[in-house]
Amino acid sequence: MISIREQDYGLDVALFNEFALADFKLFEEALVKRVGEHGTPDILLDLSELVDFTLDMAMEEVKFVRAHDKDFGRIAIVVSDVWIKLAAHIAGLLSHNHLEYFDTVEEAQAWLARPVAA
Repeated sequence: MISIREQDYGLDVALFNEFALADFKLFEEALVKRVGEHGTPDILLDLSELVDFTLDMAMEEVKFVRAHDKDFGRIAIVVSDVWIKLAAHIAGLLSHNHLEYFDTVEEAQAWLARPVAA
């Protein structure tokens, strides 16, 4: 399941239980819409309640990241599970974005709220 909320800096995306292809499509639509409205949004990706993800979603993510690499600003990832963190890190290697990992949503939001250093 996925929850997507628009913020001043971009999008807050929280994933619960299993991240499936249908959830990823919702994320993709929201991101493309936000890019069209505000340029390169920053993303808070809360994976702290994520238990699993489907293989078809993972493959779609790789294609999406490669196609939209320049559309993202900073990406704050909240994650505690070591395997989910590893999967997020591997996906991040395919991107040229600034990724940071956090233990809490509040820390991630504070980082995204700070102006980008020139």
